[in-house]
Amino acid sequence: MTQTTAATPPAVSTPPTARRRRPRRRGNAARTYLILMALAVLFAGPFVWLVLAALKTKAEWVTIPANILPEDPQWGNFTQALTEINFLAYLGNSAFLSFVFATLVTLSSAAVGFAFARLRGRGKRPLFVLVLSTMMLPQILTLIPTYVLFARVGLVNTYWPWVMWGLAASPFLVFLFRQFFAAIPASLEEAAIIDGCGYGRIFVQIFLPLSRPVLLTSFVLSFTWTWGDWIAPALFLDPDQTTLSVAIASLYVDPHGNPDATVQAAAATLYVVPVLVIFLFAQRYFIRGVVSSGLKG
Repeated sequence: MTQTTAATPPAVSTPPTARRRRPRRRGNAARTYLILMALAVLFAGPFVWLVLAALKTKAEWVTIPANILPEDPQWGNFTQALTEINFLAYLGNSAFLSFVFATLVTLSSAAVGFAFARLRGRGKRPLFVLVLSTMMLPQILTLIPTYVLFARVGLVNTYWPWVMWGLAASPFLVFLFRQFFAAIPASLEEAAIIDGCGYGRIFVQIFLPLSRPVLLTSFVLSFTWTWGDWIAPALFLDPDQTTLSVAIASLYVDPHGNPDATVQAAAATLYVVPVLVIFLFAQRYFIRGVVSSGLKG
């Protein structure tokens, strides 16, 4: 009686090219993470310096050479920043203007982007190029003519300029929405038209719910634009109605009328915190909106 032994399958060897490719990919990933970490440190540096400046004494602020770390952190600078001026009132002005402008410019830009992406009309492409070309025009060039125009109609020292700017849409956001809406399959639009929907209903009930990442991206971008703006509030608003950015730059002074730099740094740190909180909560949708808007040109 003969015994038969089961033949063992031959071992599958990894091709040499695959073995070389894995370490190479790991090395590329490690280099990418190192570059990203270096960039993160670089971009976080100004904010860290601002926080350290807010914790210094006035003597440490003017010391040469400067000390990076404060010897005795002055947490009272933050308390003084909140109490020396009507901080909450100016904060409310900034939040109100930023929210109103961000809401209006997001909706108006979405409507214009939808029109460029899905509607048909003669001269649509040249008009879209004209809209994009306005992004090359520096805003500072149009600020004085805009001020003269609003002054003649009596809208200076009011919040109406931000309402008008919001209703006028933003060329960059129009481009963002146009790219996103152009990537949506035409079958959804055709099915809605067969069911008797007009383009207004298609925009509100189909396209807007699908564009939540881009809507949030547009809102965050436009909110930070207004929140960080200094020139327009300083030019258009009275000191009592101005925003927090103007108040921080002009109202923190010592008894001799000189800028109180450490208290300004503390106020600026508090001024940055709301935007950081908004971005931390919205960063996932923010990145998704930026990526998805470039799927189709």
